[in-house]
Amino acid sequence: MTRSPGTPLPPPHERRRLREAGALTRARLAERVGVRPGTVRAWESGRRSPRGRNREAYAKLLAALAGPAGTAGDAERGAGAGARESVFARQKEEGTAVVTVRLEKPARRGAVVPEASAFAQAPPPAAPRREPVPDGHEGTAGLTPAQAFDALYAFCAPALVRQAYLLTGRRDLARESVERAFQRAWDRWPEVARDPDPAGWVRAAAYEWALSPWHRWRRHDRRAEPPPPDADDRALLDALLRLPPPYRRTLLLYDGVGLGLPETAAETEASTRAAAGRLTYARESVAALLPELSDPDELHRRLAELASTGRLRAAEPPEVRGGSERRARFWTRAAVAFTVALIGTTALTLRTAPTRYEPPVPAGETVRGVPPRVAPGPLSEERRELRDRLREELPGGPERLAPQTR
Repeated sequence: MTRSPGTPLPPPHERRRLREAGALTRARLAERVGVRPGTVRAWESGRRSPRGRNREAYAKLLAALAGPAGTAGDAERGAGAGARESVFARQKEEGTAVVTVRLEKPARRGAVVPEASAFAQAPPPAAPRREPVPDGHEGTAGLTPAQAFDALYAFCAPALVRQAYLLTGRRDLARESVERAFQRAWDRWPEVARDPDPAGWVRAAAYEWALSPWHRWRRHDRRAEPPPPDADDRALLDALLRLPPPYRRTLLLYDGVGLGLPETAAETEASTRAAAGRLTYARESVAALLPELSDPDELHRRLAELASTGRLRAAEPPEVRGGSERRARFWTRAAVAFTVALIGTTALTLRTAPTRYEPPVPAGETVRGVPPRVAPGPLSEERRELRDRLREELPGGPERLAPQTR
């Protein structure tokens, strides 16, 4: 009886190419095989070779990624993840407001593979149920504002949570930043819906909230958060957090998200030269701590892998919209209560205020010539005896003093 040969294992450089073509990070591939991400990194670099059951599972997974089915699935995922910009336009026809959604593919810079990036937005969601429209408007039926907001949230929120995690290193703050950004977007939805780049609008709001210096005064933000399990991921996160916030944001937008230098400068509110200087300084600082990340493409891949290890999940769109509406109701009621209190105080002031002029009371003056107040002197012997008799007789009973004749 002969033993059948196992599944052939491709060379190290081919292993990495197949994983990236399948839109898998090292963490996800390690989870499927049942090993640590550092082990997968060692297999792809050639420092170690898989053995036993791990080798067979790893080889079968790579063979599946190299097959026709895997290639078709990769192409489909890449086409879905390549759409980055969404444009929301509001149309009005005969008094009926309709919102339509159009998704466009961006012009990516460099040789960055979009499908291998954890920063790519989710594929466009399935078309939601249309709301009924009056007769004669069937041709203009589109998305309602709530449906358009949910589509934008499902398209951008997962990637924004990962980006905010790289900016702050805190999972709770990353989720909070994205939720607050989308709540602001829902509060100003007519403005955001007409914006040429609503995804960029929300991203800028999320970054501003995540990098706000006021978070350091909150008690729950002072507690330490567990770092990533892998040593390389911890080193990269520490290198990012050592950068000043503007430099960290510039590096994430250019080498992580893939924006061009003018777009990065515009979003960070800096000139193109200043953005280029920040990017150069950030790259040099990271390369000084991690020399293997001097290549921008390798830095992009490592940022994507670090973002995907956080296991971050965004809240549901109805929950975010509900929080925005509750916050709006709270501040509306607070404004109404303050206005009522101000009106009541003004009315009380008008009711109790004098209606005519009353001159002020002049200050007191010193009166001269008044004799000083003199205390009574000591009692004589006769008055002392009379006082003693009165104290003894009066409280005792029916005796009365009567005048005596001499």
